[in-house]
Amino acid sequence: MKVRDLVHRLTRSDHVVVIIDSSYTKEQFGKLRRKIDWYLLPLMWLCYGIQQTDKTALGTMANFGLREGEKHTGLVGAQYSWLTTIFYLTYMCFEFPSNLLLQRWRMGKTLSIYMICWGFTVLGIGFAKNFRTLIALRALQGLFECCISPGFVLVVGSWYTRREHASRALVFQSANAGFGVIADLILYGIGSLQDKHPELQAWRYMSYFLGGLTVVIGILCLIFLGTPSEVPWLSAEERKMANTRIVRNQVGHDRTGTKEWKWYQARECLIDPCFWLAGFNAFCSSVPNGGLTTFGSIIVHDLGFSGRNLETILLSIPRSVTSVLIFVVVGIVTSKYKNLRLYIMGAATIPPLIGFLGMALIPTRDGTKWSKWGMYFMTVPFVLSLFLAWTLIISNLPGRTKRTLTSSWTFMMYCVGNMVGSQIFKSEDAPTYIPGVVGCVVCFGLEIIIIATWRTILVLRNRRRDRAQAKDGLTDEERIRQGKINGEKDLTDFENPYVSALSGCDSLQRR
Repeated sequence: MKVRDLVHRLTRSDHVVVIIDSSYTKEQFGKLRRKIDWYLLPLMWLCYGIQQTDKTALGTMANFGLREGEKHTGLVGAQYSWLTTIFYLTYMCFEFPSNLLLQRWRMGKTLSIYMICWGFTVLGIGFAKNFRTLIALRALQGLFECCISPGFVLVVGSWYTRREHASRALVFQSANAGFGVIADLILYGIGSLQDKHPELQAWRYMSYFLGGLTVVIGILCLIFLGTPSEVPWLSAEERKMANTRIVRNQVGHDRTGTKEWKWYQARECLIDPCFWLAGFNAFCSSVPNGGLTTFGSIIVHDLGFSGRNLETILLSIPRSVTSVLIFVVVGIVTSKYKNLRLYIMGAATIPPLIGFLGMALIPTRDGTKWSKWGMYFMTVPFVLSLFLAWTLIISNLPGRTKRTLTSSWTFMMYCVGNMVGSQIFKSEDAPTYIPGVVGCVVCFGLEIIIIATWRTILVLRNRRRDRAQAKDGLTDEERIRQGKINGEKDLTDFENPYVSALSGCDSLQRR
């Protein structure tokens, strides 16, 4: 059947998915996009911020007594590091099963239930009395938090066009720092009570607050979070329009609840270099992330400041504010200009590489504490190379099975990197943390090579597709339509020669 005959076919059993979007005006699409933004982005920002705070608050709690004394938890030796390692170990083990569940059941409900469960787990940490209880709770926390990042990436892919992926994903990812500012101020207030009442175990009240807040927001997500086919705040016509928008991506519309597993797409992952590069990039980005997540507050404490725990919290706020500003700028730039994501990822590794070297080489004394803090401050942009890479999965990978496997592999390597990072930073290496710093510098160097290789492969693929399309006898409009049809058939990027005809993606497009 020819393209001109196929474009008017209707798909899906109980509602219409429109292959062409001429039925709706630009103004209608704009109004719907604004509605989606207002409902989804604030909720996702809040959820992701809480998740990151729940995960990283361990370092702040450690400065307020979690590691010290029999009246707290009596942690000794490497037990504190293992609280982060076990988190990422269970995170990794349950990553693939959780990704499958997200694809096969209602995505919004799955994410919400996971969130409520980890909220109760964080709440339970405040009642822990020993290492065994803490490590069991941290293991459960890793299990329940494992689907939030890949789940939110999939939610963005279910609602937004490829040109919008990076900017919308960066909105909720900015909560990593943005909500961190709010959380740091609240934790500062809780911690200040310990100065007035030394017998108060402030770290326990931090846990009560964070856990309770997580449960409340998780219940809110049960109502409002999900894909176009799930949420109650769209009319039937808006639901159809939302799916029509996503057909432009040439990866098919919202298929939450799909149970088909395609083994040939799994085999295709093994021969696709980009599959492996996505995982290796996640590993190299996550080694420094694991170290800073576990020891960030402690590192600041050891740079030579007064030693007051509250000062450590306040010194983290400028990094968080700067991170939000960087995310805003990058989000605007990537929404206006194409083919920049991998360039930005490469550039984002250079300042942290310099910063880690400075932290190791500058001697620690009272006169150098601000210089060393400045080097620590330079590590802020490193997360861009991790977060922007996640958006490439939803932008560049048609094929549900292939996308699921690539996402699972990427986040599994993310976990491995975080586990390594939490182990190479050790308390006995304070205040220079030379082994951890050297490990991070090596990872940044490798990451630059990985990103350059990744982009080179994608550019060569585009050129090969351009040459093939120059001989196919179709117009650009026909190629775009055929790409949409192939997307509805769940074809991969290897099978769909027209996926590059749609602009707005980082690399898979006509140059």
